[in-house]
Amino acid sequence: MNNKEHNFAFFGTDAFSIKVLEILIEGGFIPSLIITAPDRPAGRGQKMSEPEIKTWVKNFNQQKRGANETGEFKEIRITQPEKLDSEFAEEMNKTKWDFFVVASYGKIISKEVLDIAERGAFNVHPSLLPLYRGASPIESTILDDQKETGVTIMLMDEKMDHGPILNQEVVYFSQWPTKIEVESRLAEIGGLLLVETIRPFLNGEIEEQEQDHEMATFTKKITKEMGEIKFSDLEKSLGKNMDSINGDQKIAREIFLKVQALNPWPGVFFFINRDEREIRIKIKTAKWLTHPDKSEDNFGKLEIETVLPEGKKEMSFVDFVRGYLK
Repeated sequence: MNNKEHNFAFFGTDAFSIKVLEILIEGGFIPSLIITAPDRPAGRGQKMSEPEIKTWVKNFNQQKRGANETGEFKEIRITQPEKLDSEFAEEMNKTKWDFFVVASYGKIISKEVLDIAERGAFNVHPSLLPLYRGASPIESTILDDQKETGVTIMLMDEKMDHGPILNQEVVYFSQWPTKIEVESRLAEIGGLLLVETIRPFLNGEIEEQEQDHEMATFTKKITKEMGEIKFSDLEKSLGKNMDSINGDQKIAREIFLKVQALNPWPGVFFFINRDEREIRIKIKTAKWLTHPDKSEDNFGKLEIETVLPEGKKEMSFVDFVRGYLK
């Protein structure tokens, strides 16, 4: 199977989407069209910034043009609709689409749009549905310390993460890396699982399995406020001398999970008063050190490695304690 036999569109925006797309293309599935978010102002200068996947596709097209001497290469087109409304559906209906692929697109796709694809829309979702439906499955899984997670390939319907399951793979994390590392791992597994699923499904070899909707759990959108911790809780988690000795392990574990789940955005931060003003301190990196005789996480301790004081350069936590707290 290759792109000459099946015409499909890919909906995606971020690094998770790119990883899935890379693996799809390596597996012989090249989309004709990428649907992604519009360019947005970003950063302190509020300069227009394009979605990561748009940059990736432009580079991919350029590389293929340069390597193709026969001129037969057909570029992957990009469109960035503000809304997936009736006007968008009308435009998409001008082309015959065999199927859609959706991976971390970031917007609700209406039934009107989903129904355009003859065989439906495949979705790569980084959780074991029906668990962790919604906008933040990876962050929420880490925050809940639910080490058994995975990826689901499902057919989309008009409800959020509600459609029938086609394939799943369980992934276990014995220790939590950062959200970015978890995302990359699940995207890789999801891409491979999708490649394994498309052909058998189109050939009628995979049966749709309805989700157990009574078992469904839902995630919330991540907000900036979720990253704040109280300085008093940090003191409790690290102990009287801020050296991780005799700290409250429950609070320490919660802070560690936040650091792993919420970096790079919104990050985990706390405030201290210094020189008669409030200063924000962002925790950049942390470790969870387990007791040599105890494998359970509850017997570990939090070690904060680096922090970023407001208006300053990143520094070790040891230097921060020495310079700001003593």
